[in-house]
Amino acid sequence: MQGDVLSAGVELMLVGMSTVFVFLTLLVIATTVMSAAIQRFLPADAASPEELAAITAAVHRHRQRK
Repeated sequence: MQGDVLSAGVELMLVGMSTVFVFLTLLVIATTVMSAAIQRFLPADAASPEELAAITAAVHRHRQRK
């Protein structure tokens, strides 16, 4: 009786851990494929000097608040 419950618990644990492992593996693969596709089809444009200045000022102002 107790062996059956323990066996069922171990089986449930293995199925759950396997499911999570497969899901996370697929998630990493999907993220990698999407990242490669975006970098290939939508290359990042270089920021203009005005954009860089605005970003730098915003980061500087944010850091001064802390």
